[in-house]
Amino acid sequence: MIPKRNNAHGIFNETFDTEPFFEVSQDLMCIAGFDGYFKRVNPAVCKLLGYTEEELFSRPINDFVYVEDKNITEEFRNDLRKNIPLLNFENRYLTKNEEVLWLSWTSVPVPEAELVYAVAKNVTHKRKIEEERNHLLISLSKINEELQHLTHMASHDLRAPVNNLISLFNLLDLSTIQDKDTLQLINVLKSTTEELKLSLNFYLDAACQKKSIHVPTENLSLHDSLNGVYHSIQSLILESKAVINIDFSEFETINFNKVYMDSIFLNLITNSIKYAKPGAYPDISIVTRKTDGKHQLIFSDKGLGFDMDKVKHKLFGLHQTFHNHAESKGVGLFLIYNHINSLGGHIEVESKVNQGVKFIITFS
Repeated sequence: MIPKRNNAHGIFNETFDTEPFFEVSQDLMCIAGFDGYFKRVNPAVCKLLGYTEEELFSRPINDFVYVEDKNITEEFRNDLRKNIPLLNFENRYLTKNEEVLWLSWTSVPVPEAELVYAVAKNVTHKRKIEEERNHLLISLSKINEELQHLTHMASHDLRAPVNNLISLFNLLDLSTIQDKDTLQLINVLKSTTEELKLSLNFYLDAACQKKSIHVPTENLSLHDSLNGVYHSIQSLILESKAVINIDFSEFETINFNKVYMDSIFLNLITNSIKYAKPGAYPDISIVTRKTDGKHQLIFSDKGLGFDMDKVKHKLFGLHQTFHNHAESKGVGLFLIYNHINSLGGHIEVESKVNQGVKFIITFS
């Protein structure tokens, strides 16, 4: 029985019965003795642990505690005996069916009666979510380390042959070449190789950093970036007879990283060429747009497209492929997504099967 306050002066003149509250509470409520035994438990305790009251009263409380938590539980129980309250202490209990449950305890000692009044909540679900999250973080960290290692290895191993190519171009005596087409081809190959060297150096520097690096940005000309990519894959574009319609009238420059922008243009254009509809020439549109104060780059084609209901949640995943093509590796869209998100932007996709795809890139 607990006294009920009846007026503002703090005079107690009646009491109310707490028994129904103790019996119907869904939280675990119990009274334990300093001797380490339960003295009283509510039905929620019996229901959750699967023991009868008699079974719970007949054995020390630590018998029901998960073996790995017995020592720490006993340490905190000793603190209670020293009149130190216990707040939000979590430990594991074993049910009668040997299921492991996490309980969060708030306990208050009453030294003069050598009793402890305690309330607990079942937090097993929360703990499982935390464990799953931790496992995911560990997995992501390993994947990140592997990607950094792969980037470092690929960039390092490719840089030597690229440097050799540049050296060979420098050894050529262009004055002895009279054919204009040959000269143009050599110049294209040389500029493409130099661009490749810049990209490799950037990724190698990034991979060598133990922590995430600050990605440099600049006031970048979209025309210049696109032209550089166009020249690097000129033969592919000409061979595919791709039609590329460009409209940068809304804006022509953007604050972005040059290597990232080149990579975005390169992967989107080559994807549109690879996944053009059979018997049709690639039809590509690249335009800029301002929407609600945001700068957007809209890239669209009329190719095979995607079934968004099936692929929308894995479209930008690493090694995810959605069409049968010999050169499909599932890396391009993964890189594009990370390039954009790393600089505070985001990308959306609209697509239907055999009706092409539209990528909407919103810059920060």
